[in-house]
Amino acid sequence: MPSLPLFPGVPGGPELFIVLLVFVVPLAFLLVGGAAVVGFLRRRSSDDRVRELERHVEELEREKRE
Repeated sequence: MPSLPLFPGVPGGPELFIVLLVFVVPLAFLLVGGAAVVGFLRRRSSDDRVRELERHVEELEREKRE
């Protein structure tokens, strides 16, 4: 029984597949990691902003009572 090639009729098919694995897979990991870092930093900065606004409201309420 003859074996069938994995990429029949595609010149450089196996090489293109390896290039895809070498460049695209690490790029996908970098994009996912970058998105996670950006999301974390954005969430952290919004938490800091909320705390800052809460402090400001407390100061204004103290001034109003005085």
